[in-house]
Amino acid sequence: MDILLKNLSYFRSNLQELLYTNYPEKAYDSKFISQRSNWAFKAYEGAIQGKNTEEEAERIANSILFEALYFSKFNTIFQVVTYEFDTFFVDEEIRPFSLKMLNVCDDIFKKYDLTDDFAYSTDYDYLYNDIKAIISEWIKKNLNL
Repeated sequence: MDILLKNLSYFRSNLQELLYTNYPEKAYDSKFISQRSNWAFKAYEGAIQGKNTEEEAERIANSILFEALYFSKFNTIFQVVTYEFDTFFVDEEIRPFSLKMLNVCDDIFKKYDLTDDFAYSTDYDYLYNDIKAIISEWIKKNLNL
């Protein structure tokens, strides 16, 4: 039983870390975290029972744990703020400001098909520029610049 709890805890912890870092809007969704962690653990357990190697079992579990969590809206906004607006903020303000911009930029993301490999598409450049324009406008309006 201890092993079961440890492994379930392992997947839960890995997911929570990813969500906090890259998907803060989902970081406190306990239902999502519990469901994904349980699915990943069950897949892991089944793969081990099916005589897969530890490495293969973990790969299978991680594919379930992190499904559709490869492209991050937050990371995209964070990159734009970091590279384009870093002179407006001290380092400690960039993450909180990027979090605030998630809601501001929400409609822009709806214009794009955000697949896991979207960051490697040509549309990513358009999205980046759209976000840059929206944030620039928001800064001018709200920070009196």
